[in-house]
Amino acid sequence: MISAGGSADAPLVVYGDASLEYDFGDEHPLTPRRFGPSISLMRSAGAARFVEPRAATDDELKRLHSAGYIEAVRLFSHDPYISPRMGIGPGDCPPFAGIHEASARVAGGSIDAVDRILDGETLHAFQPGGGLHHAMAERASGFCIYNDVALAVARARDAGHRVLYVDLDVHHGDGTQALFWNDPQVLTFSIHETGMSLFPGSGFVDETGGPDAQGTSVNVPLQPYSGDASWIPAVQKVVPALAEAFRPTFLVTQHGCDSHVYDPLAHLRLTTRAYRAATTLLDEIAHTYTEGRWFATGGGGYDAYRVVPRSWSLIWLAQAHAGTPVETPTEWRSQWADESDRFGQSPPPETYVDPEDLVRGEPDGVTETNAKTVDRALSGGVDLVGGSK
Repeated sequence: MISAGGSADAPLVVYGDASLEYDFGDEHPLTPRRFGPSISLMRSAGAARFVEPRAATDDELKRLHSAGYIEAVRLFSHDPYISPRMGIGPGDCPPFAGIHEASARVAGGSIDAVDRILDGETLHAFQPGGGLHHAMAERASGFCIYNDVALAVARARDAGHRVLYVDLDVHHGDGTQALFWNDPQVLTFSIHETGMSLFPGSGFVDETGGPDAQGTSVNVPLQPYSGDASWIPAVQKVVPALAEAFRPTFLVTQHGCDSHVYDPLAHLRLTTRAYRAATTLLDEIAHTYTEGRWFATGGGGYDAYRVVPRSWSLIWLAQAHAGTPVETPTEWRSQWADESDRFGQSPPPETYVDPEDLVRGEPDGVTETNAKTVDRALSGGVDLVGGSK
């Protein structure tokens, strides 16, 4: 059921109590604590059209995941103490009771969102808890069990669409890239911290796609400590060029916000200025090329109070074609002040957009190196995709 409130043309948010069940435990970075402050800030911005994520069926999961892998996840669901296998075990993807059901809910939520766009129920949809882009066909990886965002891409692709996938997470979208490596109807773009310094150790410029899909995998790996000065121009230069060359009819995006300067797991130093620039650009691309068809997910993001709430709200605001408020509500900041302090991520920010002086420039040589990487990425992508392939 879709919750009451919000006009029929408002973006649809895939979120409900089931979203909290994807939980690796209190000590894990990918915490459901993100949802409380983030959803409440989104609601204060006007989000009112919500739908509970549904579970994906085994047949739907088998579109990209092997039957043996699905069965292994189900075994862990019933007995989390069996021996590690297929990427599930101590570390990034620890098992928990109900891991299959919770993961299938994330996957089903993304599939359902695409179906609702295909059916004309909504133009834009957003699943904050989605974006599990590291999961492979037969292996869990990087906090990801089932690759919901790749399954969303597949749903649109199977409906006859040319899909542009844009991945903004600080970590390379390796699972999604691998699953569509040789599919000329899907273009995957990822901008991330270089694999030379960060998990998963991939996503280099020379990864350009399989033999039947050369140019449909495009990567921009940035140097550690890169900030808005490199990231914003790279997105604004590469993504529109790819859209013009590829001519997509459906847009799927992953908005990991672990590239923010406050995030504890990586080395990029972005601000929410970058996230606002990217989301407004993606909305323009959706309305220029895909008749508005745009499904967005969250992704990484491990500062649950200072970064994730504003990042997710900026996605919703762009999809709602609403302006960005200057200040976050006083009541919201008060509500989450004590909890954010308890977890060392305080105070909740007063403004949606970070001040310009939050990060002071990039280290020597980084801007120039990144600009050369962008040019190399474009030469391997735009010249090969679409009609010029």
